[in-house]
Amino acid sequence: MTRKVYKTRVSLLYIPIFCVIFCPILIIGNYALFAIFSIIGGISAVLCYIVFRSMRYEIFGRELLCFYLGSTFCRIPISMIASIERSYNPYNGLAASLKRLRLHFNKGYKWNHPSWYCLPLISPEYEQEFLETLKVINPNIQINVCDKKGWWRFWDWDF
Repeated sequence: MTRKVYKTRVSLLYIPIFCVIFCPILIIGNYALFAIFSIIGGISAVLCYIVFRSMRYEIFGRELLCFYLGSTFCRIPISMIASIERSYNPYNGLAASLKRLRLHFNKGYKWNHPSWYCLPLISPEYEQEFLETLKVINPNIQINVCDKKGWWRFWDWDF
């Protein structure tokens, strides 16, 4: 059986989020507190990056395996995927980017995931190759991913 591994895309938008958390401390003017929070924020940012880079997706046989921190987080039979579409939903998913793919399943398939609040959202780094591989395994998948380019289409940028 062939195995293809796709790392997750990591969004740069998370860096400003960390900065916004610590900017009010700088405005208050307590520089000692700012230094402490900067160190904690820096360590947190490094840990988040390590966690995000540990996410990956593997296509092994006829299954899509999602890995998180070195262990299998979920298994999705590729034959049960009905369609894939673009999503910018910031809600919890198996993605470290806001430019995501939302999986829709065939009727009768229950999204059996350890975290009940987790949506079937993924963000592979080489998205087109990933979609083509899924389409080879299951030609019935409807792919509704728009990747038009242009300066006015800021939602297509990978933050």
